[in-house]
Amino acid sequence: MPDIENGPIADDFHEGPADGAEPTPPAEAAPSPGPPPKPERLVSIDALRGFDMFWIMGGDALARALCKWWGTPEAATIGEQFEHVDWEGFRFYDLIFPLFLFVVGAVIPFSLKKYQTGEHPRKYALIRTARRVALLLALAFIYNGALKWDFANLRYVGVLQRIAICYGIAAVIYMFTRTRTQAVVVLAILLGYWALLGLAPAPETGIRGDYSKETNLSGWVDRHVLPGRILKSYYGYGDNEGILSTIPAVATALLGVLAGEWLLSGRKPGVKAVGLLGAGAAAVAAGYGWGHAFPIIKNLWTSSFVLVAGGFSLMLLGLFYLIIDVWKLRGWSFFFVVIGMNAITIYMAGAIIPFATIRDYFLGGTLKLLSEPIVPIVAATGTLAVKWLFLYHLYRTKTFLRV
Repeated sequence: MPDIENGPIADDFHEGPADGAEPTPPAEAAPSPGPPPKPERLVSIDALRGFDMFWIMGGDALARALCKWWGTPEAATIGEQFEHVDWEGFRFYDLIFPLFLFVVGAVIPFSLKKYQTGEHPRKYALIRTARRVALLLALAFIYNGALKWDFANLRYVGVLQRIAICYGIAAVIYMFTRTRTQAVVVLAILLGYWALLGLAPAPETGIRGDYSKETNLSGWVDRHVLPGRILKSYYGYGDNEGILSTIPAVATALLGVLAGEWLLSGRKPGVKAVGLLGAGAAAVAAGYGWGHAFPIIKNLWTSSFVLVAGGFSLMLLGLFYLIIDVWKLRGWSFFFVVIGMNAITIYMAGAIIPFATIRDYFLGGTLKLLSEPIVPIVAATGTLAVKWLFLYHLYRTKTFLRV
């Protein structure tokens, strides 16, 4: 995959200096009359985004290498958590993309609150949102190889495309609705998608509720509607980020919006953290319960999957918020903040910069001297180090990709 300047929240895709800056301390003097202050920055959101991207930029490979070196049945079981489930079920690695979408949604209230309340005209926010969606789509197609000009073999959907679409829709919904309506929209999406896949007969089998890999409705639509090629690496019978499965992904972003609204509320910080943890646990339980009727399938982004992934995302946000922004235990989070402030940068750079070649320039000789079980561990650590130092250089020089 798969986000995202010094001062308060910026009106951008929540990526860049504003995301990692410490909250501006209140002035000691009496405030002068004027518009209400912008929402305070939450370092926990930057850290959570960085935690998520850590696994994408190579943390998964390191974890698998460590588990293989450990060599016990317990280690093998843990190692499986860093690979996608083949079809039905849920593992830790299946959380990575929905967690990113959730964080994208969570920052929307921080950057767009003043437009929702009428403090500033909504048309400016709509223009900015459209611009960000367009820029993300441009990056998405560049990432997928559009500059090769081979449109017949271009993949037209993908991770960045889904982020752009979900961000744009969630931002518009947020600007024109209130919390209760947003919750109703989430429920309507989840129930509507369940009805679509559960009641509409699969074209190839005529079976309602056909959730099989080979003949489900979502995959059929991708094969017959999507131009270019579809991703074959995981799914094969439809695209991982296909057309119909993008609909419930909007609900994932909206769950993040609801979480962001909760964090902006006037409740005590401890109450906010407990609320996120409790809501997350309830969502996970509901998702697993629903999964008996509507299976938990990431590639279809089923409604039960939305609840399970959204529940774990809520709990992670609650935990990070509690530790970093409530208890103020922030030293450990710097590693992740550096990643989180340039998340899309490192995602794009992974397809452009030969990080493994740079690693081998420094560690190639050492790797030849090591025994086989240790080589993957050192190689994965080296690649992660090169990528993190690249991001740290961007951080120190205040170079951020603003989307």
